[in-house]
Amino acid sequence: MTLLSTLKGSLLEKFFPTGWNLRKMDQCAAMSREQLLKPAKFWNKDFKPVVVKDVADMDKQMGDAIADQIEQTRKAGIPLAIILPVGPMGMYKQVIARIKASKTPCDHVTTFNMDEWADAKGNSMPGDQPGGFEHAMTHALFGPLGKLTVPKEQRNFATKRNLPAYAGKIAELKQRRARLVTVYGIGRVCHIAFWEPHLAAEFPNPSDWKRQTHKIGVALQPLTIEQNAITSFASRFTLVPCFANTIGPGLFLQSDYCIGGADGAYPAHGAQWQGMSICTTLQHGPDAWLPSTYMPTLPGRMFVVKELFGPLKPDAH
Repeated sequence: MTLLSTLKGSLLEKFFPTGWNLRKMDQCAAMSREQLLKPAKFWNKDFKPVVVKDVADMDKQMGDAIADQIEQTRKAGIPLAIILPVGPMGMYKQVIARIKASKTPCDHVTTFNMDEWADAKGNSMPGDQPGGFEHAMTHALFGPLGKLTVPKEQRNFATKRNLPAYAGKIAELKQRRARLVTVYGIGRVCHIAFWEPHLAAEFPNPSDWKRQTHKIGVALQPLTIEQNAITSFASRFTLVPCFANTIGPGLFLQSDYCIGGADGAYPAHGAQWQGMSICTTLQHGPDAWLPSTYMPTLPGRMFVVKELFGPLKPDAH
């Protein structure tokens, strides 16, 4: 007796996004690590998932990958446009260590935070408010970089006013030969940034969906809210906003390179929340109802802690 066999008539029947093929997602979750790591036909030839032993290993490897992009573009004399997440965040310590060690100025870097908490009208948290993404980035990356940091005027945050300007700013940077890099995590519902699965219903076809550069005041899927309650709000779901501003596929699908991370495992408790999302991302195939399934179609690396790979088997605690 499983969810698939008992879904009809349950409260969950209208809970999951209507475009999800739950049976296909379940088949992905039943795959072994070897099957999940086998390149699929839809993978970019320069896409590679990387198994890491634990969160500390992921943070180091992700941080090194980001620092590589900063240092390499500096040496090449070209601008770097980089889309950054607040989650995962542990990699920023390694970025800081690397940039300070190499003494690489970041004045050739323009950053674009991929999302921000908001209300239904897109009004976001003040930049200095704890819990907000601008506050988090200032304390985790920009401040500690000191004199080497990204200039303030080149830091972009997903506010109601600034987010619609991202596409134009990135296009202008690309005209100056800028490299566009997206750093990302994968949500419980397979979102990238806060581009949620149910947004697929708003567009008549995948081509139109792919052109969307951003969304103001996205209503967050309940699983997204619960995920953030666990990972960022100490389980206090009453504090998690129900809406957010976010970039869309029209930006992250332009990327020259992507750096992803998945660390949603708690080995000490034999628990995790991100395995189903990772298995689906790697082997389902591109689907607008599952935004993260497009990431393997782009060049880059996806760092995944080993506990998240299948086959995912139930274990009562």
